[in-house]
Amino acid sequence: MNYSIVYSNVRINESTHSLRFFMESPVHPGQFIMIWAPGIGEIPISFSSVNNPVEITVKIYGEPSKYIANLMPGEKIFYRGPYGRPFTGVTGKKLIIGAGTGIAPLMPLVDNMTSAILSAKTKNDLIFTDRIKNLYVVTDDGTLGIKGFAVDALKQMDINEFDMIYVCGPEIMMKSVYDYLLNKTDRVEFSLERPMKCGIGICDSCSINGIQVCRDGPVFSIKDLKNMDEFGRTRLSFSGKRIYL
Repeated sequence: MNYSIVYSNVRINESTHSLRFFMESPVHPGQFIMIWAPGIGEIPISFSSVNNPVEITVKIYGEPSKYIANLMPGEKIFYRGPYGRPFTGVTGKKLIIGAGTGIAPLMPLVDNMTSAILSAKTKNDLIFTDRIKNLYVVTDDGTLGIKGFAVDALKQMDINEFDMIYVCGPEIMMKSVYDYLLNKTDRVEFSLERPMKCGIGICDSCSINGIQVCRDGPVFSIKDLKNMDEFGRTRLSFSGKRIYL
């Protein structure tokens, strides 16, 4: 277990915080770390910036994330990692598609050649809109941008303009994007989110068709997902029970 000192903690909205701290090990876009909340547990969190001080973005949804989100500058943050297979980098035009806090792992990919589709349930759930120049906003309730879902905005775009497409968010959203892009292009990578206990391929809680998201991913190509018929359909709970999405 390693630790660092929290450099900054910025509240983005009512339930989301971005924390910065320094790490000695190099980090690549798409990788994650396991962060320990003493006496509570560990959770995996991706990087929203890989440049020191690195940045993680945390949405409060349980006790571990609540503890982490409330860490103040000067306090210790305990972690293991970084772990996981990163995104494949390209130098050309990129399109990133993120829903909710799923945009966070995609942020290290953003540059002047990047376009983005950012979706959320409502405008108050949107994050990082100020960091992306070429941005298409989609909300379920139409409070900002297009009313609908990420795939609706994608259908209005010429995907042949992009050298690579990167996707992250709720699995149902990613499945709809996968279904639309399947047989249209193979230049797509997805960052999967699954229940994860260990982060190093031991517990198998993140398994999908026998493939471990923590060790073999979390980044998978659209070709990889063709062999994962559980994608967008089922996942395992922390207790090992199969849940239908």
